[in-house]
Amino acid sequence: HARNVWERATTLLPRVDALWLKWVHMEETAGNVPGARQVFERWMQYKPGETAWKCYAKMEQRYGELEKAREVIQQFVLCHNIIDTWLYYAKFEEKVAEIERARRVYEEAVEALGEWAKDEKLFVAFAKFEERQREYERARAIFRYALDNIPKGKAEELYAMLMTFEKQHGHTDGIEDVVLSRKRFQYEDELRTNPLNYDLWFDYIRLEEGIADSEKCRDVYERAIANLPKVADKQYWGRYIYLWIMYAAYEELDEDDPDRARAIYEECLKVIPHRKFSFSKVWLMYAHFEIRQGNLPQARKILGTALGKAPKNKIYRQYIDLELQLGELDRVRKLYQKWLQYNPTNAQIWVKYALLEDSLEESSRARYVFSLAIQQPMLDMPEVCWKAYIDFEVKHQELDNAQRLYEALVDKTRHYKVYIAFAMFKSNVCEDADAAREVFRQGYQELSSQDDSAEEVSTLLQNWLKFEQEKGSAATVSSVEDKINPDRKKGSSKLLARAKAYVQKKRKADEMEGG
Repeated sequence: HARNVWERATTLLPRVDALWLKWVHMEETAGNVPGARQVFERWMQYKPGETAWKCYAKMEQRYGELEKAREVIQQFVLCHNIIDTWLYYAKFEEKVAEIERARRVYEEAVEALGEWAKDEKLFVAFAKFEERQREYERARAIFRYALDNIPKGKAEELYAMLMTFEKQHGHTDGIEDVVLSRKRFQYEDELRTNPLNYDLWFDYIRLEEGIADSEKCRDVYERAIANLPKVADKQYWGRYIYLWIMYAAYEELDEDDPDRARAIYEECLKVIPHRKFSFSKVWLMYAHFEIRQGNLPQARKILGTALGKAPKNKIYRQYIDLELQLGELDRVRKLYQKWLQYNPTNAQIWVKYALLEDSLEESSRARYVFSLAIQQPMLDMPEVCWKAYIDFEVKHQELDNAQRLYEALVDKTRHYKVYIAFAMFKSNVCEDADAAREVFRQGYQELSSQDDSAEEVSTLLQNWLKFEQEKGSAATVSSVEDKINPDRKKGSSKLLARAKAYVQKKRKADEMEGG
């Protein structure tokens, strides 16, 4: 059933990437890799953006299908012939240790892009690649070629990179160590003065990650996260928490050590003072990490703990999305109920819950949720609930229910927009012009009796007039126009009286002449 829903959704909205991604994630989570591949192939026919292609390629890599991943990336390059896609292709080949293939990709990119290739970004990446392969002469030649062919105003980074390269790989092997040592000394000196300068820690970490010395990287990360903010205020903790997030991502992605990454997430959650504030991003990233590790029960446990310690709309939303992708509808319903207990004034939650039940063809459940929503004493946007409820009844051809809702809403609000909407419903949906006219009349009488309602009355009359012009007669149009401009009616009456008096006077004069 879930597949049918996703198929219908992607057919109706093929350009909404989130629908395709959730469908793929559902198939992959269910262990249906061929099914996920078929979904991707259908999606690729629409030539989507870069994210879609990358997700497809990454899925093939996760299952060791490197040749298929390569084919996907080649199609990606043909679809999006830009520098970033070529760089993605080259990095893929480098990552799977196909160095010669990666080199050919860079060379083909220069030819295929033509004038577009004259961008320092491509040549810097190419030179860095050769540098990583310790092909220093090749890297030097690439730098020189780029400087000869790229306008000088666009080659500032190239100049800086070449200078750094020559220092690192010049006449003596010790130049690199000297440069790095001086940079480390600079960072250490500044951090000694201000250890809470988290931006400086980020720069220091990037330096060590570039060297790819895991022990030194870990040492810098550990020293950085040891410097907790002095104030228990969320605005001062944002940058600090990103250190933890980067550390966990480094262990998972760069070092391929999920146990260390898990321990980092656990320690990060212990450090955060949840009674004062929390960070939903950490909870969600930890849960997604466990999902990537195939540990769905632990991911659920993390999200459940998050809702217990620091409930946030974002956590509820993503937890529900996860369970929907897995087809766990009972869990989804329980989550919506808990979400509404946490935030009962949020109209959007009520509407989403009801529409979910409607999408599952549970119209009775959906109607019950809507009825509860409009009975709430406080809602941030009550009009959203009422409109969604009415649209729901109209969709299911329950016009009597929709009419009762409009009547209840009119009694509750006495708002001119409600009268207009009710009248349009009578006219367009029920096809009853007389009933629509009666709603306009009632609205006009009610609003006219209120103080400071001139603008609302005017808007109502303009809509009434438009309705009569489309579906009324000359008499009904004139009647509304008289309400809009009462002086017009008075003027017409005076003119008629004067005309009658003139006719009588003329008649008497004629009779006297005849006598």
